[in-house]
Amino acid sequence: MDNRLFIFDTTLRDGEQVPGCQLNTVEKIQVAKALEALGVDVIEAGFPISSPGDFNSVIEISKAVTWPTICALTRAVPKDIDVAAEALQYAKHKRIHTGIGTSDSHIRYKFNSNREEIIERAVAAVAYAKKYVEDVEFYAEDAGRTDNEYLARVVEAVVKAGATVVNIPDTTGYCLPQEFGAKIKYLMEHVDGLSAGKAILSTHCHNDLGMATANTIAGIMNGARQAEVTINGIGERAGNTSLEEVAMILKCHKGIGIDTNINTQKIYPTSRLVSSLMNMPVQPNKAIVGRNAFAHSSGIHQDGVLKNVQTYEIMNPKDVGIDDNAIVLTARSGRAALKHRLSVLGVELEGERLDATYQEFLKLADRKKEVNDDDILMLAGADRTAAHAIKLDYLQVTTGMGVRSVACIGLDIAGEKFESSASGNGPVDAAIKALKNIVKRHMILKEFTIQAISKGSDDVGKVHMQVEYDGHIYYGFGANTDIVSASVEAYIDCINKFKK
Repeated sequence: MDNRLFIFDTTLRDGEQVPGCQLNTVEKIQVAKALEALGVDVIEAGFPISSPGDFNSVIEISKAVTWPTICALTRAVPKDIDVAAEALQYAKHKRIHTGIGTSDSHIRYKFNSNREEIIERAVAAVAYAKKYVEDVEFYAEDAGRTDNEYLARVVEAVVKAGATVVNIPDTTGYCLPQEFGAKIKYLMEHVDGLSAGKAILSTHCHNDLGMATANTIAGIMNGARQAEVTINGIGERAGNTSLEEVAMILKCHKGIGIDTNINTQKIYPTSRLVSSLMNMPVQPNKAIVGRNAFAHSSGIHQDGVLKNVQTYEIMNPKDVGIDDNAIVLTARSGRAALKHRLSVLGVELEGERLDATYQEFLKLADRKKEVNDDDILMLAGADRTAAHAIKLDYLQVTTGMGVRSVACIGLDIAGEKFESSASGNGPVDAAIKALKNIVKRHMILKEFTIQAISKGSDDVGKVHMQVEYDGHIYYGFGANTDIVSASVEAYIDCINKFKK
């Protein structure tokens, strides 16, 4: 059996069905190009008949990408297929994805039909789509709850009609991994067209019970050679199988012997792009791409990671496009983590001084959820703020609706005073531009995150920034009830860490 797994990404179709996450055509093209760079084999660009916007997006995506197959979804209805074929007219590689429900529930209540009629409709849809494209995928909706013997009859019929891929969706996320794996195995053993290599099986699993990835892997290990996935696992209800999880499982478990074309170093940037465009934050503990995926706060874990990273990490963060792991200082952190962080900040402590500082650190950590760099430097007797070469003297910003934001800033650089002003497309943009007028260095803002420390409009806001300078990434933090001031402080914090 072929050891190549095709990655079918449906972020722009199933993923976009999440309420409030709809994208315009320009944004969809951005995502499609990112998916192409990631190495995705098939991009499901949309459901053309559903709306003029979806139709236009499929057309424009077809023009924008080169080597991935562009797929359009349809029902087993001739009009749907006609519209899909028209939308795909500019695609270099095109696929029509048609299908119908096959479970008894769908047959009886959704279609008011019977099993034989459903097979006839399935075959007719595939044959009709075949008039337009060579590559036709058939989906047996709710296959997860479809009797295996009947499902095998459906699959065999559509393969004979010309289907090149047959999608076996666990539409409701109901299946157990062993159950879904057994279903794929049954089809591989009982459908002649599959064993003869006329078509391949595809998985399309939902996460209603948190088993989408497990079911997908079970399907792959039993013969499926296409996995339908989304970036960050977004999708209908609880979401779809996560692309990054499938790709990294196969990369880590080399014994499975199945490869993808995914450039895993592009995973994290693609995840951030989708999250940003869809305004859908990634949960911190999300596997592979969550903020805490490579963060260590337990003292035992931190000590192990510092001695040998493989003690608690099964993946190199750089393999997914993340610069490095994170040692997060909390009340559970040990001496090794504190010493390491101080060393990174340029403070070397040993023996009794380290012991004394660690005891003070524990007292502070009991009062705070997370101890930051300024905190531990003050504990070590090195108040970083006092040692900063660059300090913010004042900041004044004018902003509002219908006017361009303008910022005036005053900096103290090693005792010398500097002033500047600038306009921007918002108060933070204006303030940072004014700052750059004074600090004339080629700096690139890589990440900008705002976090409310507690609830309420008068709360302190915490800003995290990543700035690239001279080939290095620097992290900065700022906290203020005024979010613009916090942003400027975070940027200055980054600059003060630059290696001279």
